[in-house]
Amino acid sequence: MGGEKLSKYETSEIRLMEIVEGLCDSSSFECNHMLEEHEDHFETWWFKRKTKHPDLHKWFCIETVKACCPKGTFGPDCNACVGGSDTPCHGNGKCDGDGTRGGNGQCSCDHGYKGDFCLDCIDGYFNEVRNDTFSLCTECHSSCKTCTGATHQDCDECKEGWEEDDQEACVDVNECSADPPPCKEDQYCLNTEGSYSCKACDKECSGCTGAGPDKCKDCATGYQDTEGTCTDIDECSQPESVCSAEHQECLNNKGSYACICSVGFEELDGECVQTPLPDKEEDSDAAETNTSPHNEL
Repeated sequence: MGGEKLSKYETSEIRLMEIVEGLCDSSSFECNHMLEEHEDHFETWWFKRKTKHPDLHKWFCIETVKACCPKGTFGPDCNACVGGSDTPCHGNGKCDGDGTRGGNGQCSCDHGYKGDFCLDCIDGYFNEVRNDTFSLCTECHSSCKTCTGATHQDCDECKEGWEEDDQEACVDVNECSADPPPCKEDQYCLNTEGSYSCKACDKECSGCTGAGPDKCKDCATGYQDTEGTCTDIDECSQPESVCSAEHQECLNNKGSYACICSVGFEELDGECVQTPLPDKEEDSDAAETNTSPHNEL
């Protein structure tokens, strides 16, 4: 009994309405309008054509309302895309209007490909395989602007930042060896393939050849050379005191020092004066008030 009911439901108008209601997104006006306009076509297919034409998209979109074209074709007459309907744009791009009754059939080539037929390669790529119907464009070596093969010896022209050596291969230009150097005095140059970058020297340095306090050309103010590495000068351990004012102490820090007031003193108008003690007389009076007996009524 259950199987019979299910069988009737599967072919019923109720089931058709459920399917139709789920075809469009609620916010898509064009889709919903099209469904309303061609509701009778869906009923015809559901009750009379479904067995003979199981592909609804082909029967409804392509053959009946003529809103679509088969894949690989375009335009009002569903003409074949460039390269043929089996491999539009020779498999290397997208055909304008593919699968619709619109478009002009022109190819938008995938990255690496160019030309009306998407068989040619853009700069930086070369044809690894090529015939009248198939093309495989492969990326050149990173040093090549144009090339005929995959290595740095197959370049037709070097990219900027590269130059030809004696074997006509493209090799990196070391911009850091240029005279004058390309970076500022407080920077060091870091060469990279095809380019370079300028990095800030460590704070211990006055000019440097690389990262770290051991790559300084000279030590910055407040630092000294200790066996090839710039280290902090402890100004507070100098024979002559750098903090000469009364009641001051020296506090060392990286590259410098500070003069602070000793314990029990505080800064006032640029001098270290003794921190005032709490007023004992007021404390004594308060204590007496708090400990005095209550007046009897």
